[in-house]
This record gives sequence, C-alpha cells and structure tokens, in this order.
Amino acid sequence: MIIVGNHDHPLSFGKANALDLFGEFPLEGFHVISKPTTIHLQTKNGPINIVGMPWPTRNSVALKQHEAASTNITEYISKAACRIIADYAAKLDPEIPAVLAGHLTVSSGVFSGSEKRAVYGTDPLFMPSQLAISPFDYVALGHLHRNQNLNKNGSIPIVYSGSIERVDFGERKEPKGFCLVSIPKKGAATYEFIETPTRPFIQIDVKLQSGISQTKQMLDAIAKYSITDAVVKIMYHIPENEKDTVDLKIVQQACSSAIHIVGIIPIRPITERIRRIASNQSSLSMEALLHNYFSEKKDVADKTKLLVSKAMELLEEQDEQETC
Repeated sequence: MIIVGNHDHPLSFGKANALDLFGEFPLEGFHVISKPTTIHLQTKNGPINIVGMPWPTRNSVALKQHEAASTNITEYISKAACRIIADYAAKLDPEIPAVLAGHLTVSSGVFSGSEKRAVYGTDPLFMPSQLAISPFDYVALGHLHRNQNLNKNGSIPIVYSGSIERVDFGERKEPKGFCLVSIPKKGAATYEFIETPTRPFIQIDVKLQSGISQTKQMLDAIAKYSITDAVVKIMYHIPENEKDTVDLKIVQQACSSAIHIVGIIPIRPITERIRRIASNQSSLSMEALLHNYFSEKKDVADKTKLLVSKAMELLEEQDEQETC
C-alpha cells in the first residue's frame, strides 16, 4: 500500500502524481492511495479496514473558488480533511479492526534533527485527538522523518514509523526502520519498531591548532572514522589570524572510500570587528534590526518599509499563537 505524499503531487492540476504508475502494475493486492478512500482487506487472520488519507491539498478537499480567497487556506484544508476522516470512520463496522493510514502532520510531532515541533511549520495540522478516534485501533503516519508515538498515554497509537533512510545530516544520529503492527483484537493494537541498516552520515569536526600542518590535522581527524560507503561532511575551524592552508585535493583523496562528500567547509572565527558590530546592534529593537538588514539589500532596499511591516506582523502572530 502506497499513500501519496506532499512530494508526490504534480505542480499542475489534473496531472498524474509520481506514484500513479504503481497502480497500473498487474499485481494483486497492490494499492495506491491518491485520494481519501477505505480499503477492505481479508487477511488469513480475519478482515481489516484501512482508511487511507493522502497529503491534503486544495483539490483533495474540494476547496471551492470563494473559499480559496480565505485568509487561512491551510486551516481550512485541515478542518476539511478532519471532516473527511471522521466521515469515513463513521461508516466503518466498529467490530472489525481498523487502521487510519495517512501522510499527515500532527501538531505535537517533532521534526528530525531538531526539537522543533510541527506546530511551528506551515503544513495543514491535525491534533492527536482528531485522528485517534473510534473505531480506529491504530494510526499509521508518514511525513515526519523521526520515529515517534504521539499518543503514548492513549489506547490508540499514533505512530510515525519515520523515513526508511537518512535524508540529511540532521538525521545522522537517528535510528531508521519500520513498524511491525499487531491487532489481535479490537482496541488492543501493539507495534514494534524494527531498526534496519542505514547508510551512515558522518560529520567530522576539526578544530585546527596553530603551528601544525593544517592538512595533516585534517588527515589525522579523518583517520579516526570509518567512512567507507558513508556520506561525509567535514567542517574545520581555522585559528584566528591564520590563513586557510588546507590542501583540499589531498583531503578529498583521503575520503575516496566514502560514497559521497557533501562538503569540506571552513569555519572562520568571528573577528573583533564583527563582534563590535554585533555588540553595538544588540541593544536595537527587532524592528530596527530588520530595517538595517533590508536596507542593505540592494534588490529590496526600496521595499524596506513594507518588508519590515510584514515581518513584524508575522512575529506578532507567532507570539499570539505561542501565548494561546
């Protein structure tokens, strides 16, 4: 079963999505969910109902023209998708095990590589209580790359299995895998996260010391890691008042066993001049800082007043949301 996600939708209305081809394969029991639907499956252990919810868009929730002018289309999409899920749930046989499977963003979910919660993003959001509804026994979600259960204290697990592979260096320390779900009877769903082998993402941080060959220090640091078939990123810190003398060609050769080198990035110290500027601006208000920033950008300098005004409005909205 494949559920269409946000990266699979075509840019133009009416075009096929990236997964439509899979639905044409002559394979029995293969399902591509590109619109809200219910699938009734008969397994060797009995029947199960699966409500599939793809990434909600204007088209999938039938956003009408007059509603398109709404000041908060994202909020409308969330509410409309919630109604759709509730309608499908109400039509299910409450005696048969049921799963809600969707590509959705739960407000309490946490993004990979940070502790930033999804509520601060721009996706259509869903509260856990809007998804963990009867007669669902389990809610299986995709979209957030980190494995997490967002309803640990509830009877209906809301679980992101997470991405099967690492996507960027923010995920380099996260385990990856899939969830094995068991529903022996109504209201008794359990799951086990099965960790799978993943390609290592290795970030090498090197603090260069004065008086020693910078290239040699880099090679010594690389030698401490097993980088064969890994995705590698190297960040090296240059001592203050010294030039960057690293021989990048030699460093790249030392990483030849890696599958890919994302970058070899020099980090230069903050100079005294920059520290002084930062210190002088630390007492400025956010509005003044924004004004200084935009006025120095040649391509938008003539729109500084408008940009500052819009930015301050967004900051005020965020403050109000955090206060609520």
